[in-house]
Amino acid sequence: QLQLVESGGGLVQPGGSLRLSCAASGFTLRNYIIGWFRQAPGKEREGISCISSNDGTTYYADSVKGRFTISRDNAKNSVYLQMNSLKPEDTAVYYCAADGWVATAQHMCRMIRGDYWGQGTQVTVSS
Repeated sequence: QLQLVESGGGLVQPGGSLRLSCAASGFTLRNYIIGWFRQAPGKEREGISCISSNDGTTYYADSVKGRFTISRDNAKNSVYLQMNSLKPEDTAVYYCAADGWVATAQHMCRMIRGDYWGQGTQVTVSS
């Protein structure tokens, strides 16, 4: 069964940090561009960070640039999103996705694409 599972969400105070993990089972992530997306209540899903499958090229939305860092560990078949300096407006359900067809990480994030999606993990930033 092909599956992506996110973990690491939770409640954090403004200015705090969280590290999200996305683990794949049933397929090998190294062949896919991987992205992190989020969706807040009443808002459209947003592509916030994506990473290429070959040279590690990354893309960040302006809303998270300089605060979030995406990385991948192909040996562990996992991708991570380090989130620092969190703000209340970062509150959302965060999803990871894998895409084997899109051309670049930027395309994946901007087109909100994914062949496989995780179930999401809630991140709440509040004092």
